[in-house]
Amino acid sequence: MRTTSTPTHCPYCALQCGMNLTPLPGGGVEVTERADFPVNRGALCGKGRTAPALLSPEVRLTSPLVRSQGVLRPAGWDEALDRVAEGLSRTRAEHGPDALGVFGGGGLTNEKAYALGKFARVVLGTSQIDYNGRFCMSSAAAASVRAFGLDRGLPFPLEDVPRTGCVILVGSNLAETMPPALRHLTELRENGGTLIVVDPRRTRTAEQADLHLAPRPGTDLALALGLLHLVVAEGRTDEAYIRERTSGWAEARAAAMAHWPEYVERITGVPVPRLREAVRLFCAPESAMVLTARGPEQQSKGTDTVGAWIDLCLATGRAGRPYSGYGCLTGQGNGQGGREHGQKADQLPGYRKLTDPAARRHVAEVWGVDPDTLPGPGRSAYELLDALGTDIRALLLMGSNPVVSAPRAAHVEERLRSLDFLAVADVVLSETARLADVVLPVVQWAEETGTTTSLEGRVLLRRRALSPPAGIRSDLEVLHELAARLGVEKGFPVEPQEVFDELRRATAGGPADYSGITYRRLAEENGVFWPCPAPPGAGAGVLTDDPAQAESPSAVHPGTPRLFLDRFATGDGRARFAGVSYRASAEEPDEAYPVLLTTGRVVAQYQSGAQTRRVDELNAAAPGPYVEMHPRLAERLGAADGEPVAVVSRRGRAVAPARISPAIRPDTVFMPFHWPGEGRANTLTNPALDPTSRMPEFKVCAVRLERVRHAPEGGSGAGRV
Repeated sequence: MRTTSTPTHCPYCALQCGMNLTPLPGGGVEVTERADFPVNRGALCGKGRTAPALLSPEVRLTSPLVRSQGVLRPAGWDEALDRVAEGLSRTRAEHGPDALGVFGGGGLTNEKAYALGKFARVVLGTSQIDYNGRFCMSSAAAASVRAFGLDRGLPFPLEDVPRTGCVILVGSNLAETMPPALRHLTELRENGGTLIVVDPRRTRTAEQADLHLAPRPGTDLALALGLLHLVVAEGRTDEAYIRERTSGWAEARAAAMAHWPEYVERITGVPVPRLREAVRLFCAPESAMVLTARGPEQQSKGTDTVGAWIDLCLATGRAGRPYSGYGCLTGQGNGQGGREHGQKADQLPGYRKLTDPAARRHVAEVWGVDPDTLPGPGRSAYELLDALGTDIRALLLMGSNPVVSAPRAAHVEERLRSLDFLAVADVVLSETARLADVVLPVVQWAEETGTTTSLEGRVLLRRRALSPPAGIRSDLEVLHELAARLGVEKGFPVEPQEVFDELRRATAGGPADYSGITYRRLAEENGVFWPCPAPPGAGAGVLTDDPAQAESPSAVHPGTPRLFLDRFATGDGRARFAGVSYRASAEEPDEAYPVLLTTGRVVAQYQSGAQTRRVDELNAAAPGPYVEMHPRLAERLGAADGEPVAVVSRRGRAVAPARISPAIRPDTVFMPFHWPGEGRANTLTNPALDPTSRMPEFKVCAVRLERVRHAPEGGSGAGRV
């Protein structure tokens, strides 16, 4: 019997690499190359290649679990769903709807993210919903909306990157976080372009750069302003572009001129000659890009930091032009689509604002409810988690593991334990699921059809390749069953395509307009870039996947691969300078905590590690946490490579082996954040929030180091730094 392959996409990062899945005769599924998808052209990282390992019943949840006498035990679906509905309804009756919280995930498909936001607001009536994507690129999103009027991770396809003249990559280690994307930077250099990498560590990505700038963590804002100062001082601004396409330049120019090179060198540690070289490389070619990731974004001033990098693009005419612009490298698999359709505390589907009366009317009409019944904005992700057990008494959590991934994680774990009721829907028994009163096992990427939106703003179709094990249900089925038990019989279909068609209607006319996109188009066109409105006069409900009834090709909107070429999405069509000034991080080193900690990922693990830590091949490559430190710092501490070291912040203590490397600054240590237990990096991190994006300051906090074992008698080192 001939087996057929199903074209689909990787379940992990926002590249959403194309792959084929082929069922194996003896069971299981094989990943094979899919060269027709332009983002990865068949290439996959180790996580993508081994993704089918998570489909095994041996490593995943296969039955609902309910807590009985303090222990989770297997249960039937009716018992489990009844328990969830009872817990939510009892809490609402006793404490009101805002005592119910909903926490989503950036890995949920668009259909599930949409349905979860609708469930929170229509069924539960709560304003308290947010998702872990708040920890991903919310600062970049806020800065993009402020500057351009619209947030889409990349306003151009990745295939444009090799065709530009220079890329400044800020706070991203693509070689480990998105390995297939590194080929775009390699091709950039092969085409004669240059790469500048900004990172306090000399990562595998920085090793590919023409110029590596290693600022002190938390000083990316000063660095961007210093470069802008030199652009002005050296006469490299594009005055015609500034005049014709921007506003607010006078304030931004004045702010930049207050950040002269020597001042910036003192703050960042980047020598003035390297600042001048960066400006020369960036301004020399006709086109250039700035791409940011979590490094500059996960700061208590992340929005202003990204704004300063956008100002550099605007001042040099490098936005809204071919092969130029600012872009953000989204992290999670559906981090882009996940925040577009209602999981965020302040948003309705299509990037509509919850505070906009017209937006409320439009979405309420699609949902068949009175707009006055829709709750207002709620708490952001960390603020929601911090309120658990006090203002929020019950929580429904889907596809997230905040016990490992949230800042000040020990406190968040304590808050989760204090809840009256916790229900978790997930693929595996994560550290967070272990705390739940009810755990609901749900299907995985290869077992369901649905859409995601990549870091390019390309809406993609993941296709079902095999059936899930018996006893597992989809998230859409879970929401359908819970809604019915809570008194809402209609409005929560279980078929993904039916949900997507409703999503199209809800987004029609909004900033992220999906109304012209159908499953058929996604399959035939290898994805469609939003915004993609329905043909004039057609309405989202008229477009169909039936070829006999489809609109003529000439009437169909092609999608928008490249934004802002004619105008920006602001009211007057002009981009807005941020005009920001440097300020220190929320927590700077002092005598008690003299070292800086920054965190990040490694190539073989993903996010909280809840899934990748269950794959033998990936664990063999990255078996556990570590503390990367410079040899001079290790010498002061008296630590040897591989020896356990304690890292202590004002929030807690983590212990992991030392990894001594000259690739990091002597005043900084690095820890990957994929592991629970005593090596949990997020035990240490600071939840100080950006005032605009509400992003926590994951990337910089003050710590001290301690040796876990005493130095031998007569040995060197004080044992504490």
